[in-house]
Amino acid sequence: MTTAQVPAPAPDGALPIASPREARRAAGRLIRCDRRAFALMLRLNALAAGAGLAGPWLLGRIVDTVRDGGGAAAVDRLTLLIVAGTALQLLLGRGARYAGHRFGERALARVREGFVDRALALPSAVVERAGTGDLTARGTTDVASVAGTLRDATPEVSVAVVQAVFLLGAVAVLHPLLGACALGLVGCGFAVRWYLRRARPAYLDEGAAVSELAGLLAATAAGARTVDLLGLADSRAAAAREAVERSRRTRLRTLFLRSVLFPVVDFSYTVPVAAALVAGGALHDAGVVSLGAVVSAAVLLGQLSTPLDTLLFRAEQLQAGAAAFARVEGVAAEAGTNGHRPDAPGPDGGPGAPATAPSAHATAPRGRIEARGVRYAYPGGAGGEVLRGVELTVRPGERLALVGPSGAGKSTLGRLLAGVEAPGAGTVTVGGVPVAALPPRALRRQVALVTQEHHVFLGTVRDNLRIAAPDADDAALHAALAAVGAEWAAALPSGLGTELGPGGFRPDGAQSQQLSLARVVLADPGILILDEATALLDPRTARRTERALAAVLAGRTVIAVAHRLHTAHDADRVAVMEAGRITELGTHDALVAADGAYAALWRTWHGETPAPPPDRPPERPAEV
Repeated sequence: MTTAQVPAPAPDGALPIASPREARRAAGRLIRCDRRAFALMLRLNALAAGAGLAGPWLLGRIVDTVRDGGGAAAVDRLTLLIVAGTALQLLLGRGARYAGHRFGERALARVREGFVDRALALPSAVVERAGTGDLTARGTTDVASVAGTLRDATPEVSVAVVQAVFLLGAVAVLHPLLGACALGLVGCGFAVRWYLRRARPAYLDEGAAVSELAGLLAATAAGARTVDLLGLADSRAAAAREAVERSRRTRLRTLFLRSVLFPVVDFSYTVPVAAALVAGGALHDAGVVSLGAVVSAAVLLGQLSTPLDTLLFRAEQLQAGAAAFARVEGVAAEAGTNGHRPDAPGPDGGPGAPATAPSAHATAPRGRIEARGVRYAYPGGAGGEVLRGVELTVRPGERLALVGPSGAGKSTLGRLLAGVEAPGAGTVTVGGVPVAALPPRALRRQVALVTQEHHVFLGTVRDNLRIAAPDADDAALHAALAAVGAEWAAALPSGLGTELGPGGFRPDGAQSQQLSLARVVLADPGILILDEATALLDPRTARRTERALAAVLAGRTVIAVAHRLHTAHDADRVAVMEAGRITELGTHDALVAADGAYAALWRTWHGETPAPPPDRPPERPAEV
C-alpha cells in the first residue's frame, strides 16, 4: 500500500481520490464519532473469542482426565462445560455481529450525509468539468460498496481477526514452541499475495469480455432484420465466436488463479496442525507438556481455518470498499471540507446547521459589479483565451444586456460575474469584494445565475418552489408562478400539491424553465444574471415573462445574456462583445445611432438589409 500524503492524481477534470493516509484519517473520524458502539463490538468479539477457547482447552482436560483414570462423571461435567462454552460463544458472537452491524449502519449514514454536504459544497465549475457521471458514480456505486463493507465485511473481519489472535495466543500459552507451529501458515500468505496481484486485472478482463459479448449479442438480436436483409449472418456469427473465445480465455485465467489459491490455502491449514502434533509428541516425550495440551494445541490451530477463510473471503471486498471509500473521500479534497460546508451555520449560528433561505420580500444585498482586466481560457482548451482584457462596471440596480455573435464570450463572462469560474487574470468584484473570496453560500445569496438549463426535483410543485424559500406560504408561491407566466400550475389536478416526475405530472421543457424562474423570484437575489433563461419559451411567452420578471425584480441588478434583441432594447445599457472583448457600451438608442456592430445586429434582427460600408460602392446585380 502506498504511503502518499496527497490525493491520488486524477484525469484532467476528474474529481481527486483520497490518499491512503486521508482515507485512514476519515475512517478514524467515523470510529471516533461512534466510539462506544465500536468499543462494544470489540469487547463482545473478545468475549466470544475467549468463550470459543474453552472447547479445545476442555477437550485437552478430558484427554488428561481419562489418561489419569478419571471416571465418566468427570468427563460428563467437562462435556457440559464445553456445551455451555459453545452456547456462550454463540450468544456473544451474535451480539458482536449485531453491534457491528449497528456501528456499520450509523457510520454509513454519516458517510452518505457527508457526501451530500460535500457534493453540494463543490463549485459548479468543478462539477461541470468532472461530469455528473463521476459524481453520480461516487454517490451511488461507491457509496453502495462502502455500505456493503461497513455493514457486512467490517463486522465479519473484526470477529475473524479477534478469533485468530485469541487462538494463536492460546496456543502460545500452552507452549511457545507449539505457538511457533502457526508459522506453517506462511505459505498461505504467499499464495494470497500471489493471487491478489493477479486477480484484479484478471477479473477486470473477464468483466470486460463478458460485457463485450453481451453487447454484441444484444446488438445482433436487436438488428436481426437488418442482419438478415443484408446477409450479415456469417460475419455476425464470426464476431460472436471471437467474443465467446475471448470470454472463455478470461474465465480460464480466473479459474486458474482460483485453482492455485484454494489448494495451497487448504494445504497450508494442515501444516500447523501436523507440526503441532509432531512437536507436541516430542515435548510430551520430554515431559514438558501433557497429552491433553498437545490435543488442545492441535484443535486450536485447526480452528484457525474458520477466521482465515473469512479474511480470505472478505479480502477482495475490503479492497473494493477501501478503493470506493477513497473515491468518496476524494470529494472532500475538492470541496475543501471534512464533511461540512465551511460557511454553513449551526443550530446557534455556528457551523453545522442548514441555512434558511431569505424570504421573498427581504431586501437583497446590492453592490457595484466590476471586471478589471479579466482574461480567461478554459482548462485544457485548445482555442486559447475566451476573454481578453474585459473591462466592465455594472451599477447597482442597473439592467445590462450582453449581446454579440456566438462564441464572443458572453456566457463565459456571465459565469465569471456569477463566481462560477475564476478569471485567469484580472479581478471580478461585487461591492468591492472579490467574487473568488466569497464563500459559496454567501455568494449565492447575493448573485444568482440562471441559464436555459433547468431541473425539476422529485416531489410536488410546492416542494420544488420551496427549495428557494422554505418558509414561503401558498400565496407567495402562486405569486411567483404568476410572475413568470406559469398559469398552468393552477390548473393541475392537485394544484401546488401535484406530484412531478414519474407517476405524476411531467412538465415539458418550457414549464420546467418557468418553475426554475419562479424559484429565482422566491429567492429574490440582489444580482441576477440571466443566460438565455427564457430560451425554451416561445417568443411571445418569453417576452411576457421577461417583462414580468423585470417588474418583480425592479431595483435589482440584472445582467442578461441576450440573443433576442428585444431584451437589449429594454435594458438600461447594452454591452457588445466580439472576440472576447467589449467593443461597444451604451444605451440602445445611442448604439443604434452610432451605426456600429450593435446597429448591424439590430437591423439584422428586424430583417433589414444592412447598408453597404461608405468606402465600398454598391455591388452590381449579377447578370443572368
